[in-house]
Amino acid sequence: MDQRTYNQYCATARTLDIVGERWTLLLIRELLTGPKRFGDLQASLRGLGTGLLAARLKHLEAEGLARKITLPPPARTPAYALTEAGEELAPAILALARWGLKWAMGQPRESETFHPGWAVLGLRACFDPGAAADLRAVYEFRIDDEVFHARIHDGTIETLHGPAQHPDATITIGAASFLRLTGHDLTLAEAMENGDASVTGDSEALHRLRNLFRLPPPHTRNALPPAS
Repeated sequence: MDQRTYNQYCATARTLDIVGERWTLLLIRELLTGPKRFGDLQASLRGLGTGLLAARLKHLEAEGLARKITLPPPARTPAYALTEAGEELAPAILALARWGLKWAMGQPRESETFHPGWAVLGLRACFDPGAAADLRAVYEFRIDDEVFHARIHDGTIETLHGPAQHPDATITIGAASFLRLTGHDLTLAEAMENGDASVTGDSEALHRLRNLFRLPPPHTRNALPPAS
């Protein structure tokens, strides 16, 4: 597959030469939350055909952003993981996510899919380090069949797929209610009152939770400034 180029000796252009093709940044998004098998990537990226997925992964390998690995026991299956260069794209991906939450989301379209596991990266994008000062806690999130957790340690966050060994607090909520929560149509307290969510665990950890993640209110993109 021929690689298109902007033919500009510019850091931004050179970067877009590498990651600007369709699906490439979404592949990196998937791999930022840990190694994935080929089938895992297919399941998360509906609409990306097998041939194009293979081509994009080959491109990421050739550019030194991803590599093939073998998952540890008991899986022992081939998978893909990011290299150091690939991992360093995380701030750019998170910045795009924050921009999208503010300027691009709106209501979900009927044709769009949603995977609760995407929230693993979303939690990092919305994390407020200042609100987590002096906090050490592990939060487990259960959204439909997806389970993931966040480790908070003195203003830093690590988010991982899978259950936590010893969570300080557990939040259980359905995907539909979670989408309403992220869209500012519902608060966690309201979801609990309606029976759409439940929380268990340490009361102090749960009290701190409501300030740890700040979703920007949605804005409307205007081509022209409002009339005075």
